[in-house]
Amino acid sequence: MEKLIIFLPLFASIISGFFGKLIGNKASQIITSLFVSLSALLSIYVFYNVINNAYSDNIIIAKWISSGLLDVNWSIKIDQLSSIMLVVVTLVSAIVHVYSIGYMSHDPHQPRFMSYLSLFTFAMLVLVTSDNFIQLFFGWEGVGLCSYFLIGFWFKKPTANAAAIKAFIVNRVGDFGFALGIFLIFYVFGTVNYEEVFRQVPFYKENNLNFLGLELNVINLICFLLFIGAMGKSAQIFLHTWLPDAMEGPTPVSALIHAATMVTAGVFLVVRCSPIYEYSPIILNFITVIGMTTALFAASVALVQNDIKKIIAYSTCSQLGYMFFATGVGAYNVAMFHLFTHAFFKALLFLGAGSVIHSLNNEQDINKMGGIYKQLPYTYSLMMIGTLALTGFPFLSGFYSKDLIIEFAYLKGNVVGYYACGIGIFTAVLTSIYSWRLIFKTFHGEYNNNTQKISTMHESPIVMLAPLIVLAIGSILAGFIFKDLFMGHNSFNDFWEGSIFFLKPLPLEHPPGYILYLTPILVTISIPLSYYLFLKNKSIIEGLVKSNKPIYLFLKNKWYFDELYEVLFVKSSKFLGKYFWKKIDGLVIDRFGPDGLSNLFKYFSIKAVKFQSGFIYQYAFVMLIGFSLILTIIIIN
Repeated sequence: MEKLIIFLPLFASIISGFFGKLIGNKASQIITSLFVSLSALLSIYVFYNVINNAYSDNIIIAKWISSGLLDVNWSIKIDQLSSIMLVVVTLVSAIVHVYSIGYMSHDPHQPRFMSYLSLFTFAMLVLVTSDNFIQLFFGWEGVGLCSYFLIGFWFKKPTANAAAIKAFIVNRVGDFGFALGIFLIFYVFGTVNYEEVFRQVPFYKENNLNFLGLELNVINLICFLLFIGAMGKSAQIFLHTWLPDAMEGPTPVSALIHAATMVTAGVFLVVRCSPIYEYSPIILNFITVIGMTTALFAASVALVQNDIKKIIAYSTCSQLGYMFFATGVGAYNVAMFHLFTHAFFKALLFLGAGSVIHSLNNEQDINKMGGIYKQLPYTYSLMMIGTLALTGFPFLSGFYSKDLIIEFAYLKGNVVGYYACGIGIFTAVLTSIYSWRLIFKTFHGEYNNNTQKISTMHESPIVMLAPLIVLAIGSILAGFIFKDLFMGHNSFNDFWEGSIFFLKPLPLEHPPGYILYLTPILVTISIPLSYYLFLKNKSIIEGLVKSNKPIYLFLKNKWYFDELYEVLFVKSSKFLGKYFWKKIDGLVIDRFGPDGLSNLFKYFSIKAVKFQSGFIYQYAFVMLIGFSLILTIIIIN
């Protein structure tokens, strides 16, 4: 069964990718959607078995590497953590596959698209079921490669190609750190298998290592290098710039990347490596700072964006920040809870945005929408549910998971924890404001699209709406149903034991009442406030923009990270490349290498041609000279 979960998406990808033209578009869509849906159903059964029967297993598929101390298998590790990820990945992927049947119906390359989606799913499944760091790295690079394929799927668009390359290169930076972390793990522990590494960690917690001339604690260094990889994949601040540009891919791609696959890999890595991170409080504090900074940064930028998909993309970046600072304060299970609930409402919002874009003939600017809730009643209602869940409105899924993160940040009891708690509350308010801004400017107010009459708009087909309904149900119920499983007082003993390591049990007391009620109250108040600011009295926002132009431009330009990197890295790299090409490659290597040799042979060839005159005495003279040279060489030797 477990093998089918992993390999069904791969089989679907091969069939659609290699035989798509032969079997046709419809068959490719049906086969890929069916196979991934079967994988999702089997994953749900495995998750049920894990919950009720404490099922766990490590299925060895094949031996991979056996050389000296290095012993690596292809395996399928089933435990609490991987079973949750199996459900998230396969269920969201199945929904995206079905949705894509309608959304990509007019695309001429449907089999290739469906093949990429299935291959993406397979790579993520390999990642989450690995029992060693090498297989994890294989899946890690697999999702990076598939993201490159999917972001640049419309390869005739220069912006899509640029976005795909940007995602690939930025992730290479993170992956370099990740690879160094794996090398260091093998160097220190002599193995890359999870269980063997985790068992040895306590014995090395005081050991130091000379790294780049610095004497560093070996556990801190390993944790830092692994987290650099997580920062790249999960688009944390400094390595986040690829994620908003990834919106150049088709909308189903955005939903899959943001809700279930690539960006969740970094969070999964940190949680999986909790037995290492628990012995590195310094790096945990660093993760908390990076997470809360990312959450604030992305939420502030989302306030002023006008592209509907980019607003939701920055929302993902912000929510990932919440997950990371949850891991930073040691609440790994809470981070997984938010990852689980986030998958439903973020996929719902992206696919809902896709429904809007589909109905508006690919228009993505929310300033060119407005007043369409009557034309798209189902999409509007479903996106309202997703927005309420995202903002943490009471009793929807986001309410349970996000508030727990804020509470545990407070209960951490140190300065970093208190800062994370305060920024978490403030970011929740910003999240609510930009989310309702999106809803009000998209569906309410005056219709502002000059290229399409509002009377010609129509609701999306059922093949696109049905997946949204499934996700809406998850957005409403997932938090309430699974909160006791993820966070019950006995969850440490009953569910997470053996999967997540807690050096110290999580605190069971509650924070002060104002911490518990402040976020839901502020989130609720922000709804009428947003309605007033973005619909009833727009002049207030216009006045704020005019009077605070530098701040507005700072946010509009995404804190100028792209411009900074353009100066520091892109232009300098181009300058160095041009210099080495012109000065080193051209004037030295080419001049004295291939060009020099070819010119030398050409020179002697031209000279030799002159002896080919047709006169016998010249040929005899050449032969005599050659004979003399041969005799001279023989005599000398």
